[in-house]
Amino acid sequence: MIASSREARRIVRARSTQTHLTASLNRGRSLATHALAAGVDKKDVTGFVNGLRTVAKRLHVQPVRITRTNRTIAGRDGHSHRVQHFTTAQVQLLVSAYKPRKAAYIAAAHALAA
Repeated sequence: MIASSREARRIVRARSTQTHLTASLNRGRSLATHALAAGVDKKDVTGFVNGLRTVAKRLHVQPVRITRTNRTIAGRDGHSHRVQHFTTAQVQLLVSAYKPRKAAYIAAAHALAA
C-alpha cells in the first residue's frame, strides 16, 4: 500500500471515530461516559458523577433515556444496573450548577465545561 494512502486512511478513521463519539454524546449517554470523553481521570469519575447526579435531582433534570446494562464482575455474570442517559446540553446545565470543593472535581468540572 502506498504510504500516502495509508496516512489518508488513518486520518479518515480518526475523524470518523471522533464524529461518531460526538454524535453519540449528543443523543445521550451516561454521565460517566461524558466525563471520560472530556478527559476526566478514571479514579475521579465516580465521585464527580455522583455529584452531578445530585445536582440533577436538585434541578429536576430528567434523563433522556433510562436503560439497563449487565456488568460482568471477575468473569462472572453480574447484576443488571439502571443507567441514566443525559445529552450534552443537559450535562452542561448540570456542570454550570455544580459547585465542587475537591480540587480534582473542580478540574473535572472545568474539563467538562470546555
